Amino acid sequence: MWILPLVGYLGSVLGFSFLTLAIASGLYYLSELVEEHTVVAKRLLTRLIYFIIGLELVLWLVDGLPLLLTLLGVVSHAIYLGNMRRFPFVRLQDPLFLVSCVLVLVNHYFWFRHFSEMQQRSYSRMTSMYDQPDVPTFTEIASFFGICVWLVPFALFVSLSASDNVLPTIGSEQPSHDGSGKNKRQGMVKVIVDYVLSGIGQITRLAGWKKPDERF
Repeated sequence: MWILPLVGYLGSVLGFSFLTLAIASGLYYLSELVEEHTVVAKRLLTRLIYFIIGLELVLWLVDGLPLLLTLLGVVSHAIYLGNMRRFPFVRLQDPLFLVSCVLVLVNHYFWFRHFSEMQQRSYSRMTSMYDQPDVPTFTEIASFFGICVWLVPFALFVSLSASDNVLPTIGSEQPSHDGSGKNKRQGMVKVIVDYVLSGIGQITRLAGWKKPDERF
């Protein structure tokens, strides 16, 4: 077969493209919701952080998760909570924000290594092919990572805002103002999406694929 594999590759590329567009559209919409309901979003995010801290402690007490990794998760979420002091605005050079970004990767690495080693130890103790490994299922591990490791950082990324001149020189701490003197918030996701679309539009104009007066 020669044509069918090409059709499969084409379908994979199209599927990945549509999935990427769907995710970007969803993030864009969530960012707009946060801009319109900042107080509610801050309250929900704060309660979410406290809930996950309590959940990690319960998992340590009941399911016997490692104490050191649990403390790492609790401290990380306490640092995430510190980013709420200027919510929804963020200064990307803020040490607390930079530490939060590092802690996301550190948590993911150590928890991934923990579950991998747990699986290896369980399989090494099996004496028969009929034995069942005593390890969490893929659904349980994926849910743990989604809720206890990635949920709060992802929610903060969607919720945090930047001023309208944040890209390409990101780092403005004070929000910009509109004509009425009110703060003009713009979600980081919206800023990034608009910046990417603007860059694509400039490339297409330089390549002569569309006229300058056409909107992208």
